Amino acid sequence: MTLYNDHNVAKGDCAEEHDDAFKWNWNQASLKLGQRGLSYVLITIIGVTGSTPRNSGTKMVVSQNNTFDTIGGGHLEHKAIKQAKKLLAENNDCQLIEHFQLGSQLGQCCGGNASILFECFAANTIHIAVFGAGHVGQALIPMLAGLPCRVTWVDNRESQFPPNTERYANVTKLITDDPDQ
Repeated sequence: MTLYNDHNVAKGDCAEEHDDAFKWNWNQASLKLGQRGLSYVLITIIGVTGSTPRNSGTKMVVSQNNTFDTIGGGHLEHKAIKQAKKLLAENNDCQLIEHFQLGSQLGQCCGGNASILFECFAANTIHIAVFGAGHVGQALIPMLAGLPCRVTWVDNRESQFPPNTERYANVTKLITDDPDQ
């Protein structure tokens, strides 16, 4: 078993790039990304005055590679996504509130005001590699799956892996005899 830190865990990580990822709403996205240890920002409209594209309580999620749901589109959403990407690049847990004047500041015809809460959930930087899908690996994986880490389980014998490994959101099964490739 190898333990190492991966400070760029979200960059280039395809764990969120499953076919069903594009069907997730903000709630499903935050759950699945969190279970996989990937960073994301939950964006919530926490206050509005005047005319705005969406009401208070509207949410969306921005991850390294995707957005899930919408806070109404337009320049407001563009600015929110841009701010979320900055927070993701810092990879720190944090909260931030920003106020936007839609007419004078963003040029949107709605003309109201919106306050947005950004909640950044940093990527989990602990990555554990388990080599071997025999009885020791099969005993370790359920324990590791319950911890806040990412696990890569490596073995070249596909038949050794139990059939239910997909139930562990933070475990990636790798069938190879050369894990460096």
